Amino acid sequence: MVKRLVITVLISSISIFANESIYEKNCVACHKNFAIGLDKLFMSYLKKYSDEMSVKSALIDFLKNPNRATTAMSDDYIRRLGIKSKTDLNDSALKEAIDIYWQKYNVFDRIK
Repeated sequence: MVKRLVITVLISSISIFANESIYEKNCVACHKNFAIGLDKLFMSYLKKYSDEMSVKSALIDFLKNPNRATTAMSDDYIRRLGIKSKTDLNDSALKEAIDIYWQKYNVFDRIK
């Protein structure tokens, strides 16, 4: 009985993890612990870069080479949380994660 329960829990855990997107596994998992949510980060990039292609390009540049010059975040934010480490996602996975991020927080489709 216990063995069956353990197997059921493991299978359930694996199926839940398998259904997570690359964005949820690699971005949300870390950022959920920050005081400033991904929605606020998105708005900072949108305010600085203003359109989809520019925001996505800036995010890719930052995530591949994180530094003060490539971030849209304020100096206060950087002082409190620092600069993240370089992503270990390959180009296609990074693009997929950023596409999901854009779809989740894109305000343009909500303004009518």
